[in-house]
Amino acid sequence: MVRYRLTIEYDGGPFTGWQSQAGGSSVQDVLERAVAVINGKAATVHGAGRTDAGVHALAQVAHVDLEKDWDTFKLRNALNGNMRGKPVAVLETERAADDFHARFSATRRYYLYRILNRRAPPALDAGKVWWLPADLDADAMHEAAQHLVGKHDFTTFRAAQCQAQSPVKTLDRLDVARYGELIEIRADARSFLHNQVRSMVGSLRLVGEGKWRAADVKGALAARDRSACGPVAPPEGLYLLRVGYSAEEK
Repeated sequence: MVRYRLTIEYDGGPFTGWQSQAGGSSVQDVLERAVAVINGKAATVHGAGRTDAGVHALAQVAHVDLEKDWDTFKLRNALNGNMRGKPVAVLETERAADDFHARFSATRRYYLYRILNRRAPPALDAGKVWWLPADLDADAMHEAAQHLVGKHDFTTFRAAQCQAQSPVKTLDRLDVARYGELIEIRADARSFLHNQVRSMVGSLRLVGEGKWRAADVKGALAARDRSACGPVAPPEGLYLLRVGYSAEEK
């Protein structure tokens, strides 16, 4: 058996998320069907992050063990050839050490949330941004976001169905910046709770609209109560940008 590391891009819109689901409509299902064709038997594709339904990825990382020692160029092309018509692409393939695990070896995840802040709805970016026509104060959103950076109990920003053993996480970065009509929110951490990024973005939106102040975000965090969270942002604006591993991080 040979272990391969895959870097994957996908449009999350048509899928039930990364993780395999009954009915075979997840990103993992699409990849595993392609793997089975070239491998001659089923093999599990392990992802670094279990993105939700509708969430996109620019560089998801996964690993898979195959029977054959493949040329990595041919492997990438074979996998992509067996996923034609699906909005999933394997960008890179490389041999990995036997002890490499896409999820458990990861030391950092990087997420981006995109808000289109203009009166006109998106045409080219439909399904790829959260469209908010009311003017948002990105500077106020950034100021409020800094109350969430650091090690905290993020119960307020955790989905009820989250399976993490502890709500305590260390958020290394939460930056908000405006680029013309586009507002970008970038979040970096070793790991995130279920719906944590979308929950934080939804609360920051209230700050941008002037309905909350920075102190309200701080208070929501301190409440450790899911009911204190603002409305959760929709999945279509969220992207898994990349996954970091200790040997590769600068």
